Amino acid sequence: MVRRRGARENRREEILLAALDVFAQRGYTGASIASIAERVGLSQQGVLHYFPSKDRLLAEVLRLRDERNLDVLVLPGEGGAITLETVAGLVEYNAQRPGIVQSFTVLSAESVIEDHPARNFFKERYGTSRAWMAEVIRAELGDELPAGLTPEQAAPLMFAVMDGLQLQWLLAPDEIDMPGLFRAFLSLLKGAPRPS
Repeated sequence: MVRRRGARENRREEILLAALDVFAQRGYTGASIASIAERVGLSQQGVLHYFPSKDRLLAEVLRLRDERNLDVLVLPGEGGAITLETVAGLVEYNAQRPGIVQSFTVLSAESVIEDHPARNFFKERYGTSRAWMAEVIRAELGDELPAGLTPEQAAPLMFAVMDGLQLQWLLAPDEIDMPGLFRAFLSLLKGAPRPS
């Protein structure tokens, strides 16, 4: 019984990783259960045995991706706390994983379409992420940043820079130093406040 459960979990993860790759290459709308099934040597019904719908499979792929990034994000921090340095470390880590970055970029962009199954996931994810990023910024840099920005204003800018760098890096990896440019942005953010 234990061995069967372990094999089932391994098969689920194999399907999730194949789906992540297919979604990265084709987007959600261009991906099919058949193409995912082919990659793992199952029939469409075999994949649907583990994940009852394409929407459910997408939700699990997104959860797995975030779980893996969260592990990387919190491990290096002081006592498990997220810092700007750990966020920069995540950007460095992502530079080693073009497939994961591509899947996130494609799926997040695609989620702006009305009724996309990942729309609520990304909307909630960005809302939650802006809130914790504002707290990280406040804890490290205080309430007033260069040019009079507040942590709540700087938080969406952090994600805009991260997401924009990811897109540009995917298009021109030899020209865009994603980790270096992100650290340069952090330096700007940490700059001396504008004199009154």
